[in-house]
Amino acid sequence: MCGIVGFTGKDNALPILLKGLYSLEYRGYDSAGIAAFTKDGLTVVKSRGRIANLEDKIHAEGGITACCGIGHTRWATHGEPSDRNSHPHLGGKGKVAVVHNGIIENYLELRSQLEKHGYVFQSETDTETVAHLVDYLHTGKHDDLAMTVLKAIGMLRGSYALGVVSMDDTSEIVAARRDNPLVIGLGDGENMIASDITAIISRTRKYIILDDGEVAIVRPDSVTVMNSFGDIVEKQPQEVNWDLSAAEKGGYEHFMIKEIMEQPQAVSNTIHPRIKDGKVVFEDEGLTDERLANAHHIHIIGCGSALHAGMVGRSIIEKLSRVRCTAWVASEFRYENPIIEPDDLCIVISQSGETADTLAAMRQAKQAGAYTAAIVNVVSSTIAREADGVLYLWAGPEIAVATTKAYSAQLGALYLFAVKLASVRGTITAAQEKTYCDALYAVPKQIEKMLETKGQMQYLATRYANRSSVFYLGRTLDYAAAMEASLKLKEVSYVHSEAYAAGELKHGTISLIEHGTLVVALATQPELYEKTISNIREVASRGAEVILIAGDGFEGDTSCCNYVLHLPKIPPELSASLSIVPLQLLAYYIAVERSCDVDKPRNLAKSVTVE
Repeated sequence: MCGIVGFTGKDNALPILLKGLYSLEYRGYDSAGIAAFTKDGLTVVKSRGRIANLEDKIHAEGGITACCGIGHTRWATHGEPSDRNSHPHLGGKGKVAVVHNGIIENYLELRSQLEKHGYVFQSETDTETVAHLVDYLHTGKHDDLAMTVLKAIGMLRGSYALGVVSMDDTSEIVAARRDNPLVIGLGDGENMIASDITAIISRTRKYIILDDGEVAIVRPDSVTVMNSFGDIVEKQPQEVNWDLSAAEKGGYEHFMIKEIMEQPQAVSNTIHPRIKDGKVVFEDEGLTDERLANAHHIHIIGCGSALHAGMVGRSIIEKLSRVRCTAWVASEFRYENPIIEPDDLCIVISQSGETADTLAAMRQAKQAGAYTAAIVNVVSSTIAREADGVLYLWAGPEIAVATTKAYSAQLGALYLFAVKLASVRGTITAAQEKTYCDALYAVPKQIEKMLETKGQMQYLATRYANRSSVFYLGRTLDYAAAMEASLKLKEVSYVHSEAYAAGELKHGTISLIEHGTLVVALATQPELYEKTISNIREVASRGAEVILIAGDGFEGDTSCCNYVLHLPKIPPELSASLSIVPLQLLAYYIAVERSCDVDKPRNLAKSVTVE
């Protein structure tokens, strides 16, 4: 889940590479480095820590002037974060440089073979093996680098997005991919490679996507793509449909708060185009009425926040349609040997559309004969391209590592799916479908109301930022929402937090409650109000301080709560879209109070493209 970028053209590559790296820093920020062709040859500068450290080091050494180069920002997998483990890595006598995102599984085997040929390794990384392998296989002939890379990747096991340069052609970058994203930006007299569109958008809006096994030869005036057999492949250029400002902070202190505030628009983009005349309409998305009518068992697959959205979706799907539905942790689905039948429908959820475990689970489901539908945000991502059907979120780029607007948009997509499925299968009437559609259409406005709690959450953050543990409680849908709220707090503030089904308190959890423990309780399901307030009394009687997020019409005794927030009127099935908003804000402001790096929490990356 590292980030790579490359540029070749007439302009100085350094500021372009640095800007690209800054836009990719959410993918990893343990170290960074650049390799570029200067008058002195192939110049490499690397530094542990953030890209700002690298930039300072480059300028301290006199800067870099070059028209072609590659860069890397690292999330460490092999070897500790350090200068020597930073990319780019040089091969042999320093004529070849490589940047890499992914994991080479057979690197120790290859390393042993290369050492026998006299290669000396300077790092602990798997990537240095690739650099030496390319150097070993490279004959040094012009126009030979691409074929060398093609031969090299045929010897690799694992995943990769690669950028390779050689002193034999100082205007050429060779790129390759397998199971990790790589785009090529198409400019005027210049071209780029990058892990994500965000790194190229400042230079061009046109791009192509490499598919698995493909190798690209990127020069200032041309891009040539080959398949694994060395045959030329014609690629259709695509165009970015969002503005650069969408990937900038726009006056906000952090991307996270910006993206929290963008949720009404993100959810509107997901929901509104798919509601017509009081009905949910899927057009050209691969989810036909026939497919939905025949679905025997629905499997929802995701990781992290996507899984939590799936847990909410599972509950609503079963409630409205009475179709059996299971929510799976993607990494567990892969190894559980689940029972998949041809009439099963697998919904895979991933913001990036590149999440390694989710992608592998989807491929497994397809191989077993299931129909696959993807809920993704990034257009033309790998999951989107390989799924049988796609529901795009259209939420715009999400930069902060902790997802907020994409999660809310995922909920919107799952609500739509649940209502559509119930309508097709006749478990709700046309009048009920319209009622749900009207409520869904109003969700963005309801989220706007929840954003008005910003000041209250900021105040609560000042009060509770010093707590060492926080517990989130809820039942059914509220339990799923509690899972997401707890994750947000852990991700950005480093406060220990756990979410529990409220009914499980008596089965051990309550032993952790002591005077001053913060408990956040969710009670948005009317049939469970009394039971939840009973659980709240149990923790309050043991000294806990309680924040309650209550549904509209909640009339239970809240005298044991320290703070109560009532949601606007909304069907209880849709409450998760509203209850999460103040808890995202609370997590954000607690992180700010604790002086945490909100957008780039330690040890995390935005897109997890390795297992």
